[in-house]
Amino acid sequence: MKLRITGNNRQASIAMGEVTEGEYVPVNELPSPRANHMKKVSVLPLVFLIFYEVSGGPFGVEDTVQAAGPLLALLGFLVFPFIWSIPEALITAEMGTMFPENSGYVVWVSSALGPYWGFQQGWMKWLSGVIDNALYPVLFLDYLKSGIPALGGGLPRVVATWGLTILLTYLNYRGLTIVGGIAVCLGIFSLLPFVVMGLLAIPDLEPSRWAVTNLNDVDWNLYLNTLFWNLNYWDSISTLSGEVENPKKTLPKALFFALILVVLSYFFPLLIGIGAVPVNRELWTDGYFSDIAMIVGGVWLRWWLQAAAAMSNMGMFVAEMSSDSFQLLGMAERGMLPEFFSKRSRHGTPLIGILFSASGVILLSWLSFQEIVAAENFLYCFGMILEFIAFILLRIKHPNASRPYKVPGGTVGAILMCIPPTILICVVLFFSSLKVMVISLIAVAIGLVMQPCLKFAEKKRWMKFSHSSELPDFDNEESTHSLVH
Repeated sequence: MKLRITGNNRQASIAMGEVTEGEYVPVNELPSPRANHMKKVSVLPLVFLIFYEVSGGPFGVEDTVQAAGPLLALLGFLVFPFIWSIPEALITAEMGTMFPENSGYVVWVSSALGPYWGFQQGWMKWLSGVIDNALYPVLFLDYLKSGIPALGGGLPRVVATWGLTILLTYLNYRGLTIVGGIAVCLGIFSLLPFVVMGLLAIPDLEPSRWAVTNLNDVDWNLYLNTLFWNLNYWDSISTLSGEVENPKKTLPKALFFALILVVLSYFFPLLIGIGAVPVNRELWTDGYFSDIAMIVGGVWLRWWLQAAAAMSNMGMFVAEMSSDSFQLLGMAERGMLPEFFSKRSRHGTPLIGILFSASGVILLSWLSFQEIVAAENFLYCFGMILEFIAFILLRIKHPNASRPYKVPGGTVGAILMCIPPTILICVVLFFSSLKVMVISLIAVAIGLVMQPCLKFAEKKRWMKFSHSSELPDFDNEESTHSLVH
């Protein structure tokens, strides 16, 4: 589909993809502000970047068995993708190809609700991503502490956390193509021990263990938060859309293959782990798969799986930091953040964005696994509500806008698709603890105040803001561009 670019409404037409007669350009030929900075990311690295944005393998799913037992854990990773993962991936495919730029979901919300709410979306999703990234050093050390007890706490753990963060931050600095290549290698290495463990466990499998359940003994808060954390963040890849080779075709294809890979990487190891050893729910905590590997294959398999867990957490860290830092760069290119956030390193990476994201990770690394998961889920839920609203409003107000990939079903289908995940969001929020709720609402309030403060600083010229001339402009004629008046 083409976009009209004539007259004074050139930018508005590009932004909204209105289909009228006149002079046209293909949407995928819009210039990118990242031109000549970096080599673009192709399908295979993008699949594994999405894999690490969302999953990284079964490390961290153990709590679902402890919370709800084997049957509900297995059913959760079969049913939950239909309620949440597939709708989120479909929305990401449509909106990501509609707006192939690094601000990702920020520009989706800006185009539908205006720049104020676009900023709130960016703040909540960035903070949620940084909180999420603080989890990976925790998981990394949890898997290694059984072999290296000194990493269980104290100064050695602090030093290891900081050292790991600095090393992985440097990898992000070196470039997204390096990160993508690392993601492919780490993904294969991280999943191979589970294939070996599955083959070795076949003689010892007891299918009856898969059906064990006790509905009177379910920790719904831990169960839902763990499922939600392990199967969300499909939209994070949208903040890398400006770095993707031919995003119109590459992004939907990569999301499809990543979805299959993620579901299999959870369900198969759980099936093997539950069936291979007697069920003891209390033992199913972070790092328990390494104990199962010891029982099934011996010390060598345990060490391999622990190394795979460590590599997996490295992959999740670099993928998440890439999305978080490029999001800040994209927001700066749209004039939502000071201009210095748009500064790129000589490798084409967002230098200031990487430093800010790494600092947030270090500040939050003292939190526990459960606290991190609950806090980031709470913020993530608010951000997803804004995305659903933007997705539906753009369908209603601009049905003929250029959508290189379009979710079938029309506007009614779009609304129906968003109902189950919205209900799930309400359930997750309902089960949140008071402490997590208060901290998260304070974080939301900071964003509500921060945006007008930044606008005031821009007006007083205390900080320099700029809008990339190569991007459609949503700030001018807000009454025209905003879909909510």
